[in-house]
Amino acid sequence: MAINVNTVYQTVLLLLNKEQRGYITPTEFNSIANQVQLEIFEKYFEDLNQLIRVPQADLDYADRVANLDEKIQIFKTFANPTYEGIAPASPYFSIPASLVDGYDQGVEFYRLGTVTYNNVYGDIIEVERLPRTEFYNIERSPLTKSTKSFPTYLYENQKLFINPRTINTTGDISIDFVRKPKQVVWGFTTGALGQYIYDSRRYNQAVVPTTGSQDFELHPSEQTEVIVKILLYAGVVIKDPQIIQVAAQAAQSTEVNAKS
Repeated sequence: MAINVNTVYQTVLLLLNKEQRGYITPTEFNSIANQVQLEIFEKYFEDLNQLIRVPQADLDYADRVANLDEKIQIFKTFANPTYEGIAPASPYFSIPASLVDGYDQGVEFYRLGTVTYNNVYGDIIEVERLPRTEFYNIERSPLTKSTKSFPTYLYENQKLFINPRTINTTGDISIDFVRKPKQVVWGFTTGALGQYIYDSRRYNQAVVPTTGSQDFELHPSEQTEVIVKILLYAGVVIKDPQIIQVAAQAAQSTEVNAKS
């Protein structure tokens, strides 16, 4: 479930060339496309914060929170952070910016979700997140200090500091998190006349030069907004104020309709 990168690019070119207003190259398109995808992706979390404050329709397909969560779930995944015991004063579990997730896919970490402890009995226990002051203060009393039945964690600089310290093995801790979208790529080969020919193969970053293309990972319902926002940036690239104005109005109308 994705938005085809070639469909978007050809639509953008069609709209730009309809009145001979200009052209954007594949390199320009790829840069703009990634900026647009990231903007829409990051806006999901702002919209979710707003939507959960108001009552939602309890009907199939009409619950906006559920619909927005469906768009975010594309990027939900899980992994086991690595225990770093080399700093005995404050050992931690590290979450690298790039890691292999539970689906054996190389991903870019974006936002932390639930942290769980997998004990020796096979139980999965949610670890409570605490701010720095509380994380240290509760350890001073035998009545409040963390145990393996009620573990806690401090999250700073993409590191998990876990109490009690006896939770200290890679595999003890699991994280649910949201990954970043993959980079959008309209890949191409060059024809005999110097024209760009779409490369529909799966994007392969491991070869030099790279081959293939990578679609937008956004929900298909975002296709119109993707095209409108790309046109907005394209107007800046080709210095056409009319395209900027029309695209900006369309983008504003789309946002208003989504929230009304």
